[in-house]
Amino acid sequence: MSSIDLSQPLKFAYWVPNVSGGLVVSTIEQRTGWDFEYNKKLARIAEDAGFEYALSQTRYAASYGADKQHEATSFSLALLAATERLKVIAAVHPGMWHPGVLAKFIITADHISNGRAAVNIVSGWLKSEFTGFGLDWLDHDERYVRTEEFIRILRGLWTEQEYSQAGNYYNINNFTLNPPPVHVPGRAHPEIFFGGNSTAAQATAGRVADWYFSNGKDLDGFKENIAGVQAAAALAGRTPRFGLNGFVIARDSEKEARETLREIVAKAHRPAVEGFRDAVQEAGASTADKKGMWADSTFEDLIQYNDGFRTQLIGTPEQIAERIVAYKKIGVNLMLTCYLHFQEEVQAFGTDILPLVRELEADAAAKAGVDFTAPPTITSKAGV
Repeated sequence: MSSIDLSQPLKFAYWVPNVSGGLVVSTIEQRTGWDFEYNKKLARIAEDAGFEYALSQTRYAASYGADKQHEATSFSLALLAATERLKVIAAVHPGMWHPGVLAKFIITADHISNGRAAVNIVSGWLKSEFTGFGLDWLDHDERYVRTEEFIRILRGLWTEQEYSQAGNYYNINNFTLNPPPVHVPGRAHPEIFFGGNSTAAQATAGRVADWYFSNGKDLDGFKENIAGVQAAAALAGRTPRFGLNGFVIARDSEKEARETLREIVAKAHRPAVEGFRDAVQEAGASTADKKGMWADSTFEDLIQYNDGFRTQLIGTPEQIAERIVAYKKIGVNLMLTCYLHFQEEVQAFGTDILPLVRELEADAAAKAGVDFTAPPTITSKAGV
């Protein structure tokens, strides 16, 4: 089953910088704040710039160059209350939440926001956070068994009355949550995002996720990464959609953009990056086929949390727009973006890049003989 639909516009999201230190582990200047006031203004800029989603990061222990973190679900709820159209995705860990409690929290957030709450389920890669809290740390593939049960319960409690489910990790007995989530045309329930590169993660995503998030990849790497998800989804009769992470460096010339990347790398915080590498690559090494998140990431790749440089959204606005639409043509439905200077660069993305993307999308649809459904034009109040 294919996720390619040239008639529908790409969706855009940004990483919420609710952790300190920005989105690259480097001493380069990053005019990005982790506090709520900065993020409230950023969220309003983003929705006025044409972004549909924001993703709040889940971290607990100071790590990977970030010595301060805000909790993702409460931060997401505050951003929902501060915006009008933006959908905010809260990242959560099974094992730290009970799925029934999370289902109820998201329903409340959904009502407060008039149907804009979503979740990103993170099976967990930082062992010290679980063991530090005295929680069970499961073997790699077992974490995905628990995750699949967790997601099935979320969906069940959101869509059924007197829902029951028996499993290895959770048991729900004839339980009903009222009120249900907000009825949004075209949406069965709050959207469920999920990521992971391992074989177990891809199979889980194909069976139960609405969206699969991919780490940064080049064109061939993206197609390879989603193949396992598509295979599992086809067997289950499902059609998930796909998001791709990318770090955006838009400058007046490609030379200037590449120089910025070189400066980021040259000023990398080496101990923090190496510590992160050791922690996350243990996960992939623990699988039978040695596949997993960050399993083949280089030091340079890991300077950005999720291999964002690999996507190569680096250059002039025209070059970046062309690159983005090339990804759409192979199945990307959403671009998850990050920046050095979020407020300024998110606003510039909406002004300088997004209109070019829409023109290229319309052209690609016309060449394929399909009608392009252009998104409504928003009268921007960005920066106000």
